[in-house]
Amino acid sequence: MPSRLTPSTAPDKQAFPAMPDFAGRLIVWQRQHGRHDLPWQNTRDPYRIWLSEIMLQQTQVSTVIPYYAKFLARFPTVAALAIAPVDDVMALWAGLGYYTRARNLHRCAQAVLEQHGGAFPASVEALAELPGIGRSTAAAIASFAFGARATILDGNVKRVLARVFGVVGFPGEKKVENAMWTLAESLLPSNASDEDVGAYTQGLMDLGATLCVRGKPDCLRCPFAPDCVANVTGRQRELPTSRPKKTVPTRRTWMLVLRDGNAVMLEKRPPSGIWGGLWSLPEAADEAALADRALVFGGEGARESLSPLAPLTHVFTHFKLDIEPRLAELDPKVGTLAALGDADTAWVALSELDSFGVPAPVRKLLDGLQGSLI
Repeated sequence: MPSRLTPSTAPDKQAFPAMPDFAGRLIVWQRQHGRHDLPWQNTRDPYRIWLSEIMLQQTQVSTVIPYYAKFLARFPTVAALAIAPVDDVMALWAGLGYYTRARNLHRCAQAVLEQHGGAFPASVEALAELPGIGRSTAAAIASFAFGARATILDGNVKRVLARVFGVVGFPGEKKVENAMWTLAESLLPSNASDEDVGAYTQGLMDLGATLCVRGKPDCLRCPFAPDCVANVTGRQRELPTSRPKKTVPTRRTWMLVLRDGNAVMLEKRPPSGIWGGLWSLPEAADEAALADRALVFGGEGARESLSPLAPLTHVFTHFKLDIEPRLAELDPKVGTLAALGDADTAWVALSELDSFGVPAPVRKLLDGLQGSLI
């Protein structure tokens, strides 16, 4: 049984139970019970590994697999991704969420092509300097692609360490995170082969994704159950410490579904901010302003000419967005081309939405309307 923790007001000074055989036990468990048939495994190709690591940030494996396959089919190499139009990248990413990842994916591919001759650098430090690659992701790429002895610390790993070693405090707090980095570095296998390093790194990911999950961890099958602080003390629900509760603000927006036959008008969003660089519906802060926008784009502009559609709510990490969609018809006296203000607007047939990067809630809205709009 591990020694009990002595809670401290300084999370970075916590004392953790010693477990010198942690790495060895994890490697054995991963080889016997870990995941070995994921599409991005059994390869040393840094491009494929990098692509999977970026997609897996804050996203489940089951969601990532079809996107990963589509990306490789369209962009089989980092060079193919680098020279592709960013709109093509955003279109394939649509629905995966956290769209900054897609923009950074494209920028990173360009940086690898322009600064490294199309070959990913092997060191953690050089990888971490590339767009969208942080310390943990760089370590994962270096470990899987180049056999580097490097420390990872993603969400799954934080949960494993918090429970097994009894790390107190919210892992997103800087002092707690620093303590976890120090702990994680101390656990790395010494004098390990490239294969052992890869098994250890994959084992941390697998344990957090398959057994040491958020809701109901499967402690009976965990290799660390006899020594895990959370299991021994019955604190699985307490560890890791939850994020301090904050009131989630709600924002409200009105969206214009401007119809011209079987097509709707989309507007490209600014490159930064929510849904940056994606194609979405024109928005306004209230219904009167939306009616004015409809008039500018060639729709009938009176408020009474806007037909209410079913509202929907989309939850982001830090706020909720209430969407009030309104349907309008293109004024028959206004030609479609005249309704286009610039290159950031486009009439898109509902059957061709796959060619545009459209945010998931907007796509859901338009898919729901497709039968009535065609």
